Amino acid sequence: MAANSASKMVTSSNLVVCTSLLLMMLFFEVTLCSVTYDKKSLIINGQRKILFSGSIHYPRSTPEMWEDLIQKAKDGGLDVIDTYVFWNGHEPTPGNYNFEGRYDLVRFVKLVQKAGLYMHLRIGPFVCAEWNFGGLPVWLKYVPGISFRTDNAPFKVAMQTFTTKIVQMMKNERLFESQGGPIILSQIENEYGAESHDFGAAGHAYLTWAAKMAVGLNTGVPWVMCKQDDAPDPIINTCNGFYCDYFSPNNRETKPTLWTEAWTGWFSDFGGPVPHRPVQDLAFAVARFVQKGGSFTNYYMYHGGTNFGRTAGGPFITTSYDYDAPIDEYGLLRQPKYDHLKELHKAIKSSERAILSADPEFISLGTYEQAHVFSSRTGGCAAFLANYHINGSATVTFRKKRYNLPPWSISILPDCKNVAFNTALVGSKTSLINMLPTNVNRLRWQTFSEDVSSVDIESKMINSGLLDQLSVTRDTSDYLWYTTSVVINPSELHGNGVPTLTVNSEGHALHVFINGGLAGSAYGNEETRSVSFTGNANLQAGMNKIQLLSVAIGLQNNGPHFELWKTGVLGPVVLHGVGHVSRDLSHYKWSYQVGMKGEYRNLASPMGVSSVDWTEGSLSGQQHRPLTWYKAYFNAPQGVEPLAIDMKSMGKGQVWINGQSIGRYWTAHAKGSCTPCNYAGTFRPTKCQTRCGEPTQRWYHVPRSWLKPTQNLIVVFEETGGDASMISVMKRTIR
Repeated sequence: MAANSASKMVTSSNLVVCTSLLLMMLFFEVTLCSVTYDKKSLIINGQRKILFSGSIHYPRSTPEMWEDLIQKAKDGGLDVIDTYVFWNGHEPTPGNYNFEGRYDLVRFVKLVQKAGLYMHLRIGPFVCAEWNFGGLPVWLKYVPGISFRTDNAPFKVAMQTFTTKIVQMMKNERLFESQGGPIILSQIENEYGAESHDFGAAGHAYLTWAAKMAVGLNTGVPWVMCKQDDAPDPIINTCNGFYCDYFSPNNRETKPTLWTEAWTGWFSDFGGPVPHRPVQDLAFAVARFVQKGGSFTNYYMYHGGTNFGRTAGGPFITTSYDYDAPIDEYGLLRQPKYDHLKELHKAIKSSERAILSADPEFISLGTYEQAHVFSSRTGGCAAFLANYHINGSATVTFRKKRYNLPPWSISILPDCKNVAFNTALVGSKTSLINMLPTNVNRLRWQTFSEDVSSVDIESKMINSGLLDQLSVTRDTSDYLWYTTSVVINPSELHGNGVPTLTVNSEGHALHVFINGGLAGSAYGNEETRSVSFTGNANLQAGMNKIQLLSVAIGLQNNGPHFELWKTGVLGPVVLHGVGHVSRDLSHYKWSYQVGMKGEYRNLASPMGVSSVDWTEGSLSGQQHRPLTWYKAYFNAPQGVEPLAIDMKSMGKGQVWINGQSIGRYWTAHAKGSCTPCNYAGTFRPTKCQTRCGEPTQRWYHVPRSWLKPTQNLIVVFEETGGDASMISVMKRTIR
């Protein structure tokens, strides 16, 4: 009896420092500070647990937001916080590490511990996550002889070095559950199953090596591999998806059924609609997973956050990573998703003892209706009554009692008698979102224009032929200039029609300048990242300068050998209508210039903003001026509401506040077929979409912690032209 009481005391909170208690309780036969598992669930300090988790990525919010986000997750009924570890953010150059600000991983984990929650640390270190280059540092691509995510010595050495560093950091701070910390799970690799098959024997060898390497780090907690049906023992293979009830049994009967990514919505990309997932369907999916024996569910995302800077991958992933999550991008509760899931967690937790004490008994209640019943001599009884019909309600009889089941729903009966929760019946009202004006509008802008004519003069790289953009920029900038010259004889300009230029690029956007003037632009999209431009060439007799500004919009973040994907202008570049034959300029001598002059001058920062002469005055008539920098100052709006910049009047570019990069903006209008979010059956990414015919993203999150009371610097770089006079700071409210 005393031993049982002691066990409950230790397992009631992961804040208990198990190592200290162990010295006091050696005479009890109690397993402390351990995480193991059996086929039913994870076993933490001797107790089986049903766990609800939520993904909150520390770099996608600010440290000042973390504690509030974590507390809201706890209040929503979560037990665990889940995050990837972002290698390229932590090691931007080889051997130089960054664990400060938004990348202060230890601080984030300790805040999870402070809140009394567990942590799932998904080290990867490949993460995908719609993050630039899948979270791998770009410098890794240029290590001699490297091939990503396969049985390749240079990659394995780099991966092991980083993984070991992260694990050792956690050990040094005593953050694994085996040390009394909050980390109960770690993940190695990420969604490798498909790539493993593509790599064949080398993929299997790498998979086996990664598992052995991870286990050999002796963290004292289990490791998982998501979407990896052949995960080597003792690694637990887990499921990701909109539904994971099909994911049983596991690849070993001794392993629990874990869902590492229950998708709460979907990410958005520039030029596409914004997806939403009805909470009724999400709750249904989770309840169905649990009734089939699932014991760990992680919501991806619980708070999606913001792709600050140039961290968005894809390409074309928006700066907003809201993900239609229970906590929105700004840290506000999204209803009814938040409350409905909270009630779901409560109902399942009240059934936990029965669920973990017995295997479910399946009972057919009709054509589309069924029951899963958990009962044992010691664990009580719990039942899940399901109606799988998409449109029709049903009345069923279970244990001599009648129950009404709405379409596509599951009722949870923690005592096998009374309904505590039904996945389709939502009690909370839908959040009413308002973007309200503040006093920050009609800013007093100053401008600075890039001098296109001087780009090749400053270039230090010349090459015969076209080069891959990433090999030149190493992702230090989104921008790469390709410049060449063409001599035209007067006779070649007559009688052959209007000269045109055709440019083919591997993306992602392209601005074409001829003799200093913008001839036009072309853009790829999420379906076809390649760019094809054809436009009139304003040529003159004599020397003509052709300048191509290639723009990256985030690097590829997944796929086999994604490090080999090319980007930028790779040709052909062909001049038509000059003389009697077309001219292929692809093999001409091209000069290369990385980035914009304003980037080199660091115009986005308070320190660098004075390095050029800005022009002050009316913006009238400047709406279509390309490659223009804008700066203004403003005082912080009063209040505590989250803030955003309204960029609807602009075209495409980047924006900074006090030197901090908000991210890329692009007012590309969403194309496609939008469906209102009225719940009617199963969710798919192509259903339930909004913002068709409008900019995919209009508002860009400004963390209040980035602001000073007065004299806040806003800098905008506009690529094609826009009306900066209409930019304003808004506040976001939800009621």
